[in-house]
Amino acid sequence: MLRYTTFSKRSFSKSALCLANNGKPQNPPIDKTIELKIAPIVRTGETIEIKRARLTYQSRKRGILESDLLLSRFAKKYLNKMTQEELDEYDKLLDEADWDIYYWATKNFEVTPLPDKWKDSKILKLLQEEAENKERVILRMPELDEGDFLKPKN
Repeated sequence: MLRYTTFSKRSFSKSALCLANNGKPQNPPIDKTIELKIAPIVRTGETIEIKRARLTYQSRKRGILESDLLLSRFAKKYLNKMTQEELDEYDKLLDEADWDIYYWATKNFEVTPLPDKWKDSKILKLLQEEAENKERVILRMPELDEGDFLKPKN
């Protein structure tokens, strides 16, 4: 025997929805006048090998996949060839916000305008060339080789 069951729809009044967040909007507008900038860590006594290892790690572990892919490939290709001054510049670039670096590298300046301090950057120009992917290769996180990290001292 077949039974027909009627399911009742639950309805909520608009007043109940208003009270869901104590009468406040669910997504309050962002206050664009507030700016939070965390000062980068000052590192002293860092050898060039340790700096390269740290920059390799920081290039691979950014927090968003787009930046991870772009910066890890860039680091794999250029980091071991960079001079101390270029490493310092790349280190300062990595102190910027992930999405800013990504938009600057992809030349999407409408979303995030390029600051004056990066307009003549050799490192950023290399990163922009890498982001163009002229070889049209599938972007993957590069493998770590023995030279990409420090060997433990015996």
